[in-house]
Amino acid sequence: MPLHKDDPKSVGGYRLADRLGSGGMGIVYRGRSRSGREVAVKVVHAQYAEDPVFRTRFRQEIEAVRKVSGAFTAPVLDADPEAARPWMATQYVPGRSLADRIAELGPLRETELRRLALGLVEALRDIHRAGVVHRDLKPANVLMAEDGPRVIDFGISRAAENHPLTETGQMIGTPPFMSPEQLTDARTVGPASDVFALGALLVYTLTGRGPFDADSPYLTAYQVVHDEPVLDGVRPDLRTILQSCLAKKPADRPGLDEVAREFARVLPEEAVDGPRTVTSRGNLPAPDSGTGAPDPKSATSPGRRRRLRPWWAVSAAIGALVLGLTAYLLSGLGRTDDGGSGTVRAEDAAAGGTELPGGWRPWRTTVYATAERGLKKGITLLDGGGDSGPECQMYEGALYCAGDAVLPVRLDGVTGRVDWRADGVPSLPRKRSYFFWFLGVADDVMLVKQQYQPEGGDLVTSVIALDTATGKRLWHRTVGPRATQVSVTGDLVLVPDIGRGSLTARSARTGAQRWTAPLPAGMQCDPAHTNVGLYLECVPGMTPAEEILLLGFDRADGSVRRLKVPDHSTLVGTYDGRLLYLDAGEEAAGHLSTGTKGPFSRIRLVDPVTGAATTTELAEKSEGTATAAGGTLWFTGDSGRVTAVSVRTGKQLWQTPTSLEQPGGVTPAPGARVVYLSGASGRVAALDAGRGTLLWETPPRAKWVNSQSEVLPQVLLNKGALVVPTLSGDVFTLDPAHPERTSASG
Repeated sequence: MPLHKDDPKSVGGYRLADRLGSGGMGIVYRGRSRSGREVAVKVVHAQYAEDPVFRTRFRQEIEAVRKVSGAFTAPVLDADPEAARPWMATQYVPGRSLADRIAELGPLRETELRRLALGLVEALRDIHRAGVVHRDLKPANVLMAEDGPRVIDFGISRAAENHPLTETGQMIGTPPFMSPEQLTDARTVGPASDVFALGALLVYTLTGRGPFDADSPYLTAYQVVHDEPVLDGVRPDLRTILQSCLAKKPADRPGLDEVAREFARVLPEEAVDGPRTVTSRGNLPAPDSGTGAPDPKSATSPGRRRRLRPWWAVSAAIGALVLGLTAYLLSGLGRTDDGGSGTVRAEDAAAGGTELPGGWRPWRTTVYATAERGLKKGITLLDGGGDSGPECQMYEGALYCAGDAVLPVRLDGVTGRVDWRADGVPSLPRKRSYFFWFLGVADDVMLVKQQYQPEGGDLVTSVIALDTATGKRLWHRTVGPRATQVSVTGDLVLVPDIGRGSLTARSARTGAQRWTAPLPAGMQCDPAHTNVGLYLECVPGMTPAEEILLLGFDRADGSVRRLKVPDHSTLVGTYDGRLLYLDAGEEAAGHLSTGTKGPFSRIRLVDPVTGAATTTELAEKSEGTATAAGGTLWFTGDSGRVTAVSVRTGKQLWQTPTSLEQPGGVTPAPGARVVYLSGASGRVAALDAGRGTLLWETPPRAKWVNSQSEVLPQVLLNKGALVVPTLSGDVFTLDPAHPERTSASG
């Protein structure tokens, strides 16, 4: 809707374009930042702005909500609780509200409910982890974005709840979705209250009726506190879960982890591939009358009942109940400026919806640059004689790298400054006499494997642990000559020693032994290709085999589960709680060099407990580096071509060529709406994850190309910024909304 004549033209440097909605606490506008990114700006009403207690609560709430970040929430990007009218800016989410969706098309099918329910559970997890309770989860506060639901309005809710109005008997909330404790004693409200609201919301979503519906808010509130929920039209196994969520006592309600497991068990998966667009009637499926949803012509259907209860649907204030906290409609009805329906735009959506680190500007440097502490100068890859470039990982806002002839080093993620270069390693006087392998960062420790050969001596292999803050050595262990495949998973360092026939797990922080477990005799056991758990893959040392022995170890005590998968299968991730393998095609089965890049002919899903497997043939054989996330497989080929495949059906979703040379795997942005990848020359590309559209591509930025490296280039994320280590040792960063901006020297 257009701006009113008395609306401000800008707030906090955001130019306002139009109104999105208004409610009891304030008004929400669609705004645009100076860089062009669209945001939703919420401005508090003047009467609350004048109250110092409300301002204090609002300020505290902003600090808490800044910690909330997840795929299914709309994060806070900016705020000013000290302004004449306090305000906050959040991510702008294209998509209608769940309330509008049901009002137009009726209840959701059960196949649609799974995605919504699991997304809402994940959103509540993120909110609760930040110490925030939503307090007003309802259909109007859920946006049906193209890549899943978004929960909004968890910022002002607690500030309003703590306002003195509550102490005089006025309660904030919407009665059909309020918990009994919200209505009886708001001071006792905790995370379990949101579980109750989730149950009520899902009943309404599935049936078109709330579980405590009545013809007035007072009767509804009474029924919430005293009566059992009405769950007509809900099948028994789903009804059991929803009844438990709607228990009167908070202690009797399940936790979110249990709720997620039960929903995943009983709700069917969608029958279509790819993200669903919810922008017009033509893009939505008709309600499925075979899933327990009411007949549109019946007396209890949404079409009839909606006329009897408009009081809550519009969040009107009645009597002592302030209904609705501010139905912030962060919705453009799914349309972008180019007239498309929910298509990701290069400028706005390529940033993945996550704010840039505070004080960050684009920078570039090398892993060999002068360090503030430790060893000042690094030996370059060309001088050191190594073949591979550095491997790197982001951890707590800093970049950690190591590799062939690349001493362990830490770079500041905001400025690119080299904070330290490790000098607590054994004396290594000769060129080409030492090599490092980056193992990972965990528990504030950087872990590397080092090999060097003293003059006239045998090759020595060690595991070294460095303090992430200072670069000082915390501990090191020399391992046996056949204990070469060291890996890090979680807070454990795993050392498989084939010579001794054992696997030793050590604490990443202290190096202390946690447990040991035997390995099968006569077999070579290496860490699984991807970090999806504590697994080793074992094959006979010199004898061909038709199967891989997969050992799954318990993290606590090292107890082992033994599973078998076909030889020439590659573990690439997980899907729906199962291990996701790719089976090589017949033409690749006889060539060891093709193992991890295919071509692949089928998807294999393996139960990690029982070993039971299901297979799905790939509609078209795919090859390249595989990445799995959110039910999609992405294959990147050496020529720069990217192919997306549905894990569930094996069908190709899209295929897009890029000009990247020897790219690594893709990096999905938060919410998986955009994927990034980089090539050997430092060229970076961003693609729409749903459609494959090439959003942008940069020129090469590496000083030279290391074509011999066995390390694959990978884009890393530092909140909303991209960090790109190159195989030549150059490192640079990008704002994905403005990839053309030049980088300052680090």
